[in-house]
Amino acid sequence: MRFVTPILALVFLASGGAKLAGLDFEIQAFTRWGYPLWFMYLAGVAEVAGGIGLLIRRLSALASACLAALMIGAVATHVIHAEWGMLVLATTIMALAAWRAYSGRNEICALSRRLAAA
Repeated sequence: MRFVTPILALVFLASGGAKLAGLDFEIQAFTRWGYPLWFMYLAGVAEVAGGIGLLIRRLSALASACLAALMIGAVATHVIHAEWGMLVLATTIMALAAWRAYSGRNEICALSRRLAAA
């Protein structure tokens, strides 16, 4: 699990950063999928925030759970548009994020207890 978290952080920081930078390939993809450009920027913010969250030890498992949930939309988009290569990649990323979240479920519970007590 040690190597999964920084790899996921790198993936989400790079992907989110590309969206926030408005790189041409991201604009073309969101246009092809029929999504408005504001949604691309929203996804970019979520990915960058999640990538940062992965690097914060206390938040890492929760960030992974949120990113795994976010990836459901990416997986669905690739299924709808028959982008099989990207589907494999998105599913792999989603599975790794879900595995990281599951591995840190005790951390998520502890964080929930701390927040409830505050």
